Amino acid sequence: MSDGRWRTAGNALMRVIVVWAVSTLTMLALAGILPDFQLQSDNGDSITKIAFTAAWGAGAFGLLSALVWPVLVRALLIVPALVLGMLVFFLNGSLLLLALRLIPDGRGAANPETAVVVAAVMSAVASATSTALAVRDDNAYRRRLSRLADRRRRRSGADSGRSGPPGTVFIQLDGVGHDVLVRAAGSGLMPTVAQWLADEDGHRLTFWRTDWSSQTGASQLGILHGSNHDVPAFRWYEKETGDVMVSSRPASALEIQRRAIARTHDGGLLTVDGASRGNLFSGGADQLALVLSMAARLGKGRRSRSGYFAYFSDPANAVRTALSFVAEVCREIGQSTRARIRKDTPRIKRGGFYPFIRAFATVVERDVVVAAVMGDMFAGRTAVYADLVAYDEVAHHSGPHSRDAEKVLARLDRSLALIEKVAEHTPRTYRIVLLSDHGQSPGETFAGAYGLTLRDLVRAGCGLPVPRRAQRTRSGSEARDAVRIALHRRPVEEGEAEHRAKPSDPVVLASGNLGLISFPDIEGRASREQLDRSRPALLGTLANHPGIGFLLVRSERHGSVVLGRGGIEVPVSELKDGQGPLASFGPGAAAAVRRTDTFPHVADIMVNSMYDEGTGQVHAFEEQIGSHGGLGGEQSRPFLLWPAQLSAPVADGTELVGAEQVHGVLRRWLRECPGPQIPLAAPGAVGGADEADGTVQAVG
Repeated sequence: MSDGRWRTAGNALMRVIVVWAVSTLTMLALAGILPDFQLQSDNGDSITKIAFTAAWGAGAFGLLSALVWPVLVRALLIVPALVLGMLVFFLNGSLLLLALRLIPDGRGAANPETAVVVAAVMSAVASATSTALAVRDDNAYRRRLSRLADRRRRRSGADSGRSGPPGTVFIQLDGVGHDVLVRAAGSGLMPTVAQWLADEDGHRLTFWRTDWSSQTGASQLGILHGSNHDVPAFRWYEKETGDVMVSSRPASALEIQRRAIARTHDGGLLTVDGASRGNLFSGGADQLALVLSMAARLGKGRRSRSGYFAYFSDPANAVRTALSFVAEVCREIGQSTRARIRKDTPRIKRGGFYPFIRAFATVVERDVVVAAVMGDMFAGRTAVYADLVAYDEVAHHSGPHSRDAEKVLARLDRSLALIEKVAEHTPRTYRIVLLSDHGQSPGETFAGAYGLTLRDLVRAGCGLPVPRRAQRTRSGSEARDAVRIALHRRPVEEGEAEHRAKPSDPVVLASGNLGLISFPDIEGRASREQLDRSRPALLGTLANHPGIGFLLVRSERHGSVVLGRGGIEVPVSELKDGQGPLASFGPGAAAAVRRTDTFPHVADIMVNSMYDEGTGQVHAFEEQIGSHGGLGGEQSRPFLLWPAQLSAPVADGTELVGAEQVHGVLRRWLRECPGPQIPLAAPGAVGGADEADGTVQAVG
């Protein structure tokens, strides 16, 4: 054995001894503080004997945590993730009780409640000590990364060594608009992003414009798979099957992904050596964690749940995340209570299950996804795309410019700093690209402003009974459905939520401030003339309502038309930005409407809420005071932040428009290094390169 190996073994042994010593001292301190935790016989022992007992107990607990805990977590993957989080303390306490039983002469004892506390504290202290030692010893850190990289290379059959093209990490900050990011960086709320922008050789920032459907389903599908054709909204009704497609429902997400791959004949952005983390869609990656489209599949396709195992296999991670989860629930309850006391407006109800949904999005998903990204970087993967949904979930309920949302941005910035730090030690260099899928526009809900929901207004216009009290429109989000999947519960079917009294009743769906109205009794796409004959008051009722900006409907005589207040009617072919019903909606609105009008599953009536240019406010048709899904304001202006060494997304004086164009930019960036691989023949399966043999070629 060489001197270097002896030194490595000696350093590793020294770290084990230090962690063991710190754990022993922690156990001694806890025994002195907690009355129901003892490390001596009833007759008393010498200090030396007590110290020996503590060392034995700490060592036994450390070994059990290292050897037994991963087996327990893997066995409990069938348990819902949130339930596993609650079991963390019980399992850790059980390991401590077992460790105490292994102490000779029965000198260690604790009641179950105390064992839970002792185990949690010892896991946290041991993790902090081990991390501190690893950070101080860069060589040890690099050796760990090298082992991870070598393990991956052996599995893939790749050559060893640190040479090769740089990898790329795409981090999506869900719902963070361009203007929000600029303000957060300028105010010091996001110092990591501010530093990237301030460095001349750092990063460059631009905004891009979404399609009419400014939401994660359409944007992320276009970004990852190169096509979001026929995705008119977050949810839509398909007449030929009677199904409601919902972007965050696993079965729908899988079908939407399949359609995109069939249209592009390409597996996706991440087909070669890629990883997809926390996304709605796989992007063709063979490494998956918390990917909703894969949750609909059985067997190997559900390996996305392994993301939980990879994270919770470390008991310290499990304890830390569980404690943070509880703290976040309490934080949300406190913040919502203060908002009610201050009588903040606009405001929506934030009780029930929501505090737990928020904690899942801002703590569990964030921790698991960030840990997965770091693992991908340790393993040297070529392309990683991860979605952090924390801001989007909080902004929906607290508002995109609220203090609650700002605090989430600060915590996300710390995650970015951690990823940047890890990149200094990875077996290959990494370029970090930051982007968002859409922004959010603030505003009172439609029901809050006018006392009735869009569904109520549609029923009134059709001459159907309307409830005396406005019913809440179910608010959907990726985080909510992710929680249901983590709990092994079936996501709510949107068709069930409609409660149509008759098959002929209209189906009214909401996607932020975009509404979709379909009539199952009319075959194909209903025309304006058909609606005027069967429901003569409907279009006028909708178009002239002050909370509605414009309607899109097909006309038998003029083709599709856009309707506005005061009887304004403009054929889609003649639409112009800044004129007519689209006057206030900014550049690109006309082209976005024209494109959506070509979709096979565009609704019979597409409804966009009003938009106030002065305040930037819209009216969501669901229970959200920060919303996205249609046209109007910051929701249509996400951002793209890229390293300066990469080429500009578009030529000077040209705007970046649509998620499909963003996909082209990201794919070009993956090629901008000496020798990355790109697919020539796309895999035939939605799962990515691991499920079909794709031909690849090195470029450069």
